[in-house]
Amino acid sequence: MKILLHTCCATCLGYPYVLLSEYYDITIFYYNPNIYPESEYLKRLEDIRKYTKEFSIHLLTGEYDYNSWENYVKGFEKEPEGGKRCERCFEFRLRETASMAKSHNFDYFASTMSISPHKNFNVINEIGKNLEKYYAVSYFESNFKKKDGFKKTIEISREHAFYRQNYCGCKYSIRKI
Repeated sequence: MKILLHTCCATCLGYPYVLLSEYYDITIFYYNPNIYPESEYLKRLEDIRKYTKEFSIHLLTGEYDYNSWENYVKGFEKEPEGGKRCERCFEFRLRETASMAKSHNFDYFASTMSISPHKNFNVINEIGKNLEKYYAVSYFESNFKKKDGFKKTIEISREHAFYRQNYCGCKYSIRKI
């Protein structure tokens, strides 16, 4: 079975990849036009390329179109982290993942986003299941943070010396230091 696995960074990819690779032929999809600034986007992409090359994992990269993403979340800029802006962001990225899965004949599509303790896996899964109906590609429901998943992915990240960012990715999630 082939699965297209969306990821936002190498850190979030670690444990979900290990877990799913026992059962699926995985292709990684790096699609994150939400990441700001572009230098941050490229830094994360560099680690994804390093990881996929090291383990001979196929990688697809979506277009970095920050303006389209920003237009999609327009009106939600002041929402708190985890609010409606984040839901729209999840939908924006999962929609492209589902579309890519459909056009490349994958059996499933999924995302590593549920590994984060800051993201609501129920919201992510609900969006994925809705997109499954529209694109006619099965969505793999997940809560990768279960059974110490987040802790495991951090350990994998440290083993490989992956860059660990201190914010989700969009300019609205940058913490004031």
